Amino acid sequence: MNKKSAKLKEKFTFKTFFFLTLAGIINATGVTMFLAPVKLYDSGISGTSILLSQITPDYLSLSFFLLLLNVPLFLYGYKKQGAYFTVCAIYTVGIYSLAAWLITDVLPVDVSIASPLAGEDLLLCAIFGGLISGVGSGLAIRSGGAMDGIEVMAVIFAKRLGLTVGTFVMIYNLLLYVICGILLQSWILPLYSIVAYAAALKTVDFLVEGIDRSKAAMIVTSKPEEVGASLSEEFKCGLTILDAKGYFSQSAKSVVYIVLNRFQITRMKNIVHAEDPTAYISISEVADVLRGEP
Repeated sequence: MNKKSAKLKEKFTFKTFFFLTLAGIINATGVTMFLAPVKLYDSGISGTSILLSQITPDYLSLSFFLLLLNVPLFLYGYKKQGAYFTVCAIYTVGIYSLAAWLITDVLPVDVSIASPLAGEDLLLCAIFGGLISGVGSGLAIRSGGAMDGIEVMAVIFAKRLGLTVGTFVMIYNLLLYVICGILLQSWILPLYSIVAYAAALKTVDFLVEGIDRSKAAMIVTSKPEEVGASLSEEFKCGLTILDAKGYFSQSAKSVVYIVLNRFQITRMKNIVHAEDPTAYISISEVADVLRGEP
């Protein structure tokens, strides 16, 4: 076994597969218990699979189309995404497909005409279906995989089309819902499907990025020692001081970089301007903060 293979093997832990399994089961629950029974549509390849399962013979099930459409896309994106992502994604979709089959065809749960929990209430089905499937998708992403091959398509084709990955996914989903509306000759279900998509999207953001993002402050100041000392004493955290130079004034400046939570921002501003009233402060959101081992 070479070094690369050994390193890859170390990533595939029991914890990884546990959470990927949980993600697949949760996503299947949201789709089969809330969305599919009332003919609402999930986003991406999952939504496409729901549509195809409805307009084709009964033996071509949702589980069949999930595997048929997703697995080739993950394999196609192997070079760009790598072995770890590809294995995790295919495994997660396999669990999603298996769990969907068990719920619809094996377990004593009737999901043929209405949601077992929300009945025929489209709004409840859209919101809770989106939230639950979003939990599954977000958990899969946090664990290193994915629930849907549309992200792989976006990574491969978006740049060639002059689009961002997010825009590519959004356009795909909007086209999917338009096609659903045309085939159904009704726009009620596609519109409720957009509600489900929005709920799932926000849930994924919450799980992947957290409810309370950190804030990064870049402070351009001529008094870096005073500003740095006051911030460090107040917040008991590290910071970084970078050398800089003003473009128009050509005078020496310093940039103090510090990451805080949103409740500390106002205090930070007051401390900085007390030390240097002319300091320039730029604040931006930080999705992830990764700290190395000491």
